[in-house]
Amino acid sequence: ARAPHRSMMKAMGLTDKDINAPFVGIASTHNEVTPCNAGIGPLAEEAKKGVFAAKGTPFVFGTITVSDAISMNTVGMKGSLVSREVIADSIETVVFAERFDGLIAIAGCDKSLPGSMMAIARLNVPSIFVYGGSILPGSYKGENIQIQDVFEAVGKHQKGDIDDDELYQIESRACPGPGSCGGMFTANTMSSVGEALGLSLPGSASEAAVDQRKSASSRAAGEAVLHLLRENIKPSDILTKKAFENAVTVVTSMGGSTNSALHLPAIAQEMGVDLTLDDIHEISMRTPHLADMKPAGKFLMYDLDKVGGVPLVMKRLLNLGLIHGDCMTVTGKTVAENLSNIPDNEEENTVVVKTDSPISKTGGLVVLHGNLAPDGAVLKVAGHNYGKKWAGPARVFNQEEECMEALKKHSVKSGDFVVIRYEGPKGGPGMREMLSVTSAIVGQGLGDKIFLMTDGRFSGASHGPMIGHVGPEAAIGGPIAAVEDGDLIEIDLEKFELNIKISNEEMKSRLNNIVLPKPPYTSGVLGKYIKLVQPASKGAFTG
Repeated sequence: ARAPHRSMMKAMGLTDKDINAPFVGIASTHNEVTPCNAGIGPLAEEAKKGVFAAKGTPFVFGTITVSDAISMNTVGMKGSLVSREVIADSIETVVFAERFDGLIAIAGCDKSLPGSMMAIARLNVPSIFVYGGSILPGSYKGENIQIQDVFEAVGKHQKGDIDDDELYQIESRACPGPGSCGGMFTANTMSSVGEALGLSLPGSASEAAVDQRKSASSRAAGEAVLHLLRENIKPSDILTKKAFENAVTVVTSMGGSTNSALHLPAIAQEMGVDLTLDDIHEISMRTPHLADMKPAGKFLMYDLDKVGGVPLVMKRLLNLGLIHGDCMTVTGKTVAENLSNIPDNEEENTVVVKTDSPISKTGGLVVLHGNLAPDGAVLKVAGHNYGKKWAGPARVFNQEEECMEALKKHSVKSGDFVVIRYEGPKGGPGMREMLSVTSAIVGQGLGDKIFLMTDGRFSGASHGPMIGHVGPEAAIGGPIAAVEDGDLIEIDLEKFELNIKISNEEMKSRLNNIVLPKPPYTSGVLGKYIKLVQPASKGAFTG
């Protein structure tokens, strides 16, 4: 009955021995639309070698990615978070349809990492996640620079602090080759999550894309997935609630991206694990900030790699009793077993500080509630001291473009509380990242002089006083839709509240009189997304 199937496989050069071996799908996100993924093709070939060496049969297949940095500040950015769902769906579809026994997913740009992990959770076949690696730093005037510096240079240019030539020089030198953005932005945050969850081989998250260790670890992943198959270790054995708690702990200790508050709950949902914004907040409150990473700190993933990578951070957190050492990982060993031989004599280094002298006693993310955010909102506090309270008059913009035009005209002033709405999962759609806006604010010298809040989200490269994921979003009648220019908005970081200073009656009256805009898309992938997407507080997933 299987003769026709074997005949098709023999057409691809497979022997009877190959056909009788375990089949491993290798999902490659290699493409030529972003440097983050431009170097992944050779890694897929290395993974194939590893599978063959371990007596399995590999099958490479492709899936999409988009470049957030290139689509930033355009309508194309609406497709970014949507791509996460398409990636997860496409990997699931191929592995399900081809009946593969195992999976290796290789990804680099922001949404291809969580999209791959979501597919791994759904499929629940023995799987490993491989990170494509981060970019090396560029250099300008003897200083390391990277893509964040280019975005912020735009703001400096708008202000008149640098001329056309200097902006051009920065633009031309910031990105020297393939790899994902170098700071603790979303890609490196999620690669760290891969290690913390136990889905990636220890130490692989910090390897640079052009480092030969990346080739070796990709090959090792091919061998390791066959070990998982033989031991019948599945994602459901690895992706437990305690594993997700470990991941949140690592992210908040490293000043990771606010996007982790979208991606981790979404991956958890796919595995049937309940991970809430309140869980993230509570874990952050008991986790010290240990790694001084950009955008709020000084260092890149390249620097972290030189002092021990993510395993060093995890070892220190384990010694503090803050992560669960008994969680299973793709090595077939527990977290504690993986970390047992990691050297760390607590010597001072400037990248990961001593546990008795943390950068701050609590982690880098907090969750706010209040009459503007009944479902929650996310604030990144890593590297910042906002004080206990902050208040300012609202300056309201309906979507990102309006705010960017105001910044170009220098009409956003010190003390303003900038509100950008109708950028949520449904309203945007797709929760565009506001990196161009936040970078212009920082570049114009307003980074510590205004607050910004949105029902959209922020790039991992964004830093400064910014509140994202405000829910419910404006497009479904959330309170953020009721804000008017001049309203006083207050943040209370003792109570972790975000409130507008109007009465409940006034809020109700305003919301009753709002005419909500029609969905901006009714067909195609964005139309489907608007119909299916869940709130940001649940990870904005479409399952």
